[in-house]
Amino acid sequence: MKLYLQNIANDISFEDLPAKWQGFDFGRFSKEKTLFDFQKQGLQNALKGLWLYFKDEKENKLDLFQLYQANGLSENFDYDLKKKEGKKTAKYLLEYDKDYPVVNSKISFAYFINRMSFWMATGSGKTLIIVKLIEFLGKLIAKKELPERDILFLAHRDDLLEQFKNHVEEFNSFNFDTKINLKNLRDYESVKRENALPFAKNEITVFYYRSDLISDEQKEKIVNFRNYDNSGKWYILLDEAHKGDKEDSKRQILYSILSRNGFLFNFSATFTDLRDFATCAFNFNLSQFVDDGYGKHVYVSNHE
Repeated sequence: MKLYLQNIANDISFEDLPAKWQGFDFGRFSKEKTLFDFQKQGLQNALKGLWLYFKDEKENKLDLFQLYQANGLSENFDYDLKKKEGKKTAKYLLEYDKDYPVVNSKISFAYFINRMSFWMATGSGKTLIIVKLIEFLGKLIAKKELPERDILFLAHRDDLLEQFKNHVEEFNSFNFDTKINLKNLRDYESVKRENALPFAKNEITVFYYRSDLISDEQKEKIVNFRNYDNSGKWYILLDEAHKGDKEDSKRQILYSILSRNGFLFNFSATFTDLRDFATCAFNFNLSQFVDDGYGKHVYVSNHE
């Protein structure tokens, strides 16, 4: 498994990024929490990847794909609409054929390159990185270094959503110059009507929902992705969102469609899709977590 994006990011010195991409506080999260060095590195790699893709505040899918190829990408990650994986999702991709052009029944991986994954062990503080990344996204949008897009956080369990909310509340209680406002995705239309400038006054609006309730139909809790398409202009942050159910492969495509003119961030302790390894911006999996001394330490006493 080659982690191409991490290798690309490691070859870039963070200090070489433009001035507006620097000056962020990578250390402090709240009154009680500061980030570890590995968490800071993950955030810096995220900013490097975003900078490569959104240079001059425009998308550079083909340029970034060519950079992958120049750094050794040889695997064929194209979506073959005739094979089993492609057949399941072809009808959704074909609805957006202008964004996903088909050549010989295939869609090039270049059109899905606006994504990055974070392979991080359970207990390594993924949620802290997610909240800080949201802060940086908001500030870069305010600086006009990133195109303005709505932000959506998705997780597959209610307890993960509650954990995220608690971390945001903790972050807000300490960071008076930036406030993250959380809104349920089902309230999207009313929020957009009431607040035409979601990034005004240092406030960042973030929508949230259960990832396994994103589908192609509308029911009581299940939402039809088409009703929230927003022209594909989403920054989507996924927390273990591939662990939903048997329809996982379909939902992964729906997340890509929703962020086709934005960016997709995928955080997990485990991945199954080789594309997530190829686009991994930061690897701090269990093996790395333990090797670097952050794992649990067991003390065996000589007393009964």
